[in-house]
Amino acid sequence: MLYLPRLFVYHAQSQTGSAQSETFKIMEYRLMRYIMTPASIATWLFGGLMLYANWGGLMSGAGWMHAKLLLVVLMTGVHHVFIKWRKQFAADKNTHSSKFYRYWNEVPTVLMIAVVILVVVKPF
Repeated sequence: MLYLPRLFVYHAQSQTGSAQSETFKIMEYRLMRYIMTPASIATWLFGGLMLYANWGGLMSGAGWMHAKLLLVVLMTGVHHVFIKWRKQFAADKNTHSSKFYRYWNEVPTVLMIAVVILVVVKPF
């Protein structure tokens, strides 16, 4: 999640159809297919098992957990947006600039930092 948008930045700067562009397509596909998607599935699986094992803790006014779950859902949404963009790059139909992807490069980082802060501080 942290590396794919950086690849998008470089891919958006490369010439469509060039060897460099084709290399980025392969890198993006492998990152998404073999690392990001299995990690997302594992996160939901093991997170769901943890919630199931500690269901009382979730329902006893742990507002920080609800906020964390919302951020995880948002992160999953970002994951799916990245899937869409990767497919657009694969079809040579990218419509966004490298600057656009530079901004999106920060979104997973901000979400991750917010999740960690909620878990450590448990503000509410």
